[in-house]
Amino acid sequence: MTNIAIADRLGEVKEYYFSKKLAEVDAMRRAGSEVINLGIGSPDLPPHESVVEALYRGARDSKSHGYANYKGERVLLEAVAEWYGRKYGVTLDPGREVLTLYGSKEGLTYLCQTYVNPGERVLVPNPGYPAYAAAVRLAGGVVENYALTDENGWMPDLEALERQDLTGVKMLFLNYPHMPTGTAPEAGLFERFVDFAARHDILLVHDNPYSFIRNDRPQSLMAVPGAREVAVELNSLSKSHNMAGWRVGMLVGREDVLAAVLRCKSNLNNAMFVPMQQAAAVALGLGDEWYAQVNETYRGREKWAVRILEQLGCTVRPGQMGLFEWGRLPDRVLAEGSNCYDFIDRILEQKHVFLTPGGIFGSEGERYVRVSLCADEATLQQASQRLSDIR
Repeated sequence: MTNIAIADRLGEVKEYYFSKKLAEVDAMRRAGSEVINLGIGSPDLPPHESVVEALYRGARDSKSHGYANYKGERVLLEAVAEWYGRKYGVTLDPGREVLTLYGSKEGLTYLCQTYVNPGERVLVPNPGYPAYAAAVRLAGGVVENYALTDENGWMPDLEALERQDLTGVKMLFLNYPHMPTGTAPEAGLFERFVDFAARHDILLVHDNPYSFIRNDRPQSLMAVPGAREVAVELNSLSKSHNMAGWRVGMLVGREDVLAAVLRCKSNLNNAMFVPMQQAAAVALGLGDEWYAQVNETYRGREKWAVRILEQLGCTVRPGQMGLFEWGRLPDRVLAEGSNCYDFIDRILEQKHVFLTPGGIFGSEGERYVRVSLCADEATLQQASQRLSDIR
C-alpha cells in the first residue's frame, strides 16, 4: 500500500498520554504483574442505584431506541437547568441556554472547531488539562499558554495577561477547581476574568467538572453578573455522579454560542441514547446526601494519597479539591538528573504502582506528580506499603 499522508491538522497532536500509558499497564498485567493504577481519574464508585434503574426502565421501552433530539431531550435539558438553579444559584433557560454533550471533552473540540480559525490564538492554562491544547491544535489554532505557578497559589497572573499582546486571541480556557492542582478559585477570580473577556472581546470558556468533589461550596462562573455576555461553561456528570463511562456532559450559557456549536455538533454527532438522558436527569435530581456520601469516601482516601506523596518526598498543599492529590517532587530527584517522567517510570517498573507525571499537563507541572483517589482505601494502603522503601 502506498504511503497516505496524515492531515496537517494533526500537527503536533500526539496520542493522549493515558491512552498509551494504560496500554503499557495492561500489558504488564497480562504478563502477570499486579499493577496498582493511581493515574487516571475514572471513578471506581457506581452511580446511584436509582440512576441505573432509570436506564434499565428506559431501555425496556420499545419506543426509546430511535435517534434523540440533537440538542438533547427536554427531560435532560430541564434537569440541567434545575440543577444549576438549585446547586449554583444560576437561572438557565433549558430551551436556549443548555446543550447536551457526550462528555465535556466533546464540547472542547466543538467549541474550537466552531470558533477557532487557523492561526488564531487561544489562551490555555499551564499546567492544565491536555485536551485544551489538543482541541486548539486540531482546529488549526495556536496555543498560548498562561502560567500558573505554585508561588502564585496556582492562580492566573491577570496583570501579566493584560501586558501581553492579545492580537488574534479568540478564546480563553479557565478551569476552577483546577485540575491537576486541586486549587479552588480565589474570591473575585471569576469576576475579574468576565471583565477581562468583555474588554478584550474574547470568548471565555470555563471547564467545571470538579466543583462538587471534596468541596462543600460548588461555584459556577455563570453566576457572575455579565458572564452570559462573554462566557460559556462546560460541566459533566463523570466525576460528580460516578458516570465517566456514560459520557454525559453539557454546555451552558450564551445562547448564540450554543446555537453555533450545535451547527457543528449536529453535522458530526447525534445526541446520546434517550434512556441515558432519562437516567442522567434522575442523577441530577439527587439530594445533598448523595454528594455528602461521595465526598466522605474521597476524604477517607485523601489521607492515603497524601501519605503516598510524602513517602516519595513530595510537598503537598493542604485543602485540595477534585479527584487527585498533587505533590511537588523533592529537589534531590531533580538534582539526580531525573525528571517527573523518569521518576514515575521507575516507580512503575520497580513497585508496579502507576502515578501521573505532572509534565503531561504542561511545563509548569514538570516538578510534580499526581495521585488519583479513584481506588479504595485498601488499594491505596497497599500502594503505600509498596512505596515505603522507595529511594
